[in-house]
Amino acid sequence: MRILYLLLVALFLVIQGVAGKSFIPRPIDTCKIQNGLCVPGICRRPFYWIGICDNGHSCCRRYVEI
Repeated sequence: MRILYLLLVALFLVIQGVAGKSFIPRPIDTCKIQNGLCVPGICRRPFYWIGICDNGHSCCRRYVEI
């Protein structure tokens, strides 16, 4: 009987640890993949516009001279 209680405690700890993890993966943030930054409004210097973020803001990237 004591083993049954220990198994129940172990099962409870496993279930409690799994409860905090999300099984649905997050959507891919295309702005961050392109090394961009989401800003409200338009892109100001030294940034230029490369797209639109998921929340509707502008995705901007810093201009780099080579």
